[in-house]
Amino acid sequence: MCGSRKEAARAGPRFPPPAPTTTPNPSWALADGSAPEVIGHLQENYYNLCMEKSQKINSFILHILQEVDEEIEKGSEGITLNIAGNSRLMPEEKVTGTSACIHLCSSGLDVRYNFVSDVGAYYAARLLQKQHNLVYLNLMFNDIGPEGGELIAKALHKNTTLKYLRMTGNKIENKGGMFFAAMLQINSSLEKLDLGDCDLGMQSVIALATVLTQNQTIKGINLNRPILYGEQEESTVHLGHMLKENHCLVELHMCKHNIKNCGIKQLCDALYLNRSLRYLDVSCNKITRDGMVCLADVLKSNTTLEVLDLSFNRIENAGAKYLSETLASHNRSLRALSVVSNNIEGEGLVALSESMKTNPTFSNVYIWGNKFDEATCVAYSDLIQMDRLKPDNTDVEPFMVDGHVYLAEVSNGLKKHYYWRPTYEEACTNSPNAGFTLVPVGEHL
Repeated sequence: MCGSRKEAARAGPRFPPPAPTTTPNPSWALADGSAPEVIGHLQENYYNLCMEKSQKINSFILHILQEVDEEIEKGSEGITLNIAGNSRLMPEEKVTGTSACIHLCSSGLDVRYNFVSDVGAYYAARLLQKQHNLVYLNLMFNDIGPEGGELIAKALHKNTTLKYLRMTGNKIENKGGMFFAAMLQINSSLEKLDLGDCDLGMQSVIALATVLTQNQTIKGINLNRPILYGEQEESTVHLGHMLKENHCLVELHMCKHNIKNCGIKQLCDALYLNRSLRYLDVSCNKITRDGMVCLADVLKSNTTLEVLDLSFNRIENAGAKYLSETLASHNRSLRALSVVSNNIEGEGLVALSESMKTNPTFSNVYIWGNKFDEATCVAYSDLIQMDRLKPDNTDVEPFMVDGHVYLAEVSNGLKKHYYWRPTYEEACTNSPNAGFTLVPVGEHL
């Protein structure tokens, strides 16, 4: 069913089809057939748009708009319309490309996990061209293809207000990636761009890296999981060159780039010269203990890097010991380190715990998915009990059975809510997203 929807969206016209002429209920009716009570400005706009387009009024969206209107009446600013399609509170059909809510004006619009498609991308592009107060736009996982990516990228040529854009999971491919690279040569307002899981190709990754050598406004970029072929690590070479030239980028995500030890050496060579990068994510790659020799060495002189994500590599005991020696005796800038699932055993994990005792800056460590022995469990239990390691700053929690200490997993990390977030705002604490808390680039992940 998803495949047919995607084919229909991409095979159809780039411009939206005419609105349907008939509907089961009158255009002003809610999904249950009742008439809405229109109060606030956004509610009224949504109501009028639904009437104009002969669409049913989605009661969930109407409820969201009511809450936003109430916040506006209180004088609140910077409000984001959150119409996430993966919310369990959404009882009705998801937002589609022709939905009226895409036309609504606010400072932020979050329509993740809906069915916006290329048709909706046309309306999103119009929104970017006409609205002069939109700061945040989240379109992640909306079945937008290369044509929709082109429309949004071209709309950003003249836009001067949007600061944060998430295109995560939309298969804009190499063609769409090239349009975003061209846009970054012109746009001077965008500060954070997420093109993770977009099926970017080698050509577009290299183009983005090349453009970022000159771009002075982008502070954070996510290039996770491109579709790369070959073993030459060309993308890493170009991104390493970019880091030597760029002195504005603060946050860089290179998850699933097939980075090996040669690639991490390229990045380390750049980090000797770079003085702006504070958050580096090289998780889910093929880095081993040999790569840690280079990384440990650069951390002796680098004084800007604060968050390092090495999750799901294979640094093992030797790599963990290289890092712990540097953290214990030289580095005083790194605040958070994730070595989740790195095939590290007790010796390496205990070495990392020892470095925390002598390094007052090193505050967050994430170790779940490695091989815990009793010495490891005791070491991290002692750190937590002596208040050197805060419970919110690690992903393990000690417990005791029959006089023996064990470690259980807790839901803390650097970016736990990257793909999803809890239904209720009260559950959105800083501990699951420590990377973005320690190095904040904007208000949103």
